[in-house]
Amino acid sequence: MDIQLTPEQEAQLFKFAAREGRTADGIATAAVARYLDDEACFAEAVRRGIEAADRGDFVPADEVWARIERLLGD
Repeated sequence: MDIQLTPEQEAQLFKFAAREGRTADGIATAAVARYLDDEACFAEAVRRGIEAADRGDFVPADEVWARIERLLGD
């Protein structure tokens, strides 16, 4: 698989790889893996949130904001 980077992104990637003593391919592979893990975690959190809302297991927004304001001392 090939990805297209702008010249600036490519330069930044190679500079970062050199500074870290790693290859640009290794850095890019790690970044994609981390991104995919983050996206999977986010999708799972959304799924759980939707399921909780479907069960009626949630706090209304006005109560959330009231709690935040109390915590912040406003």
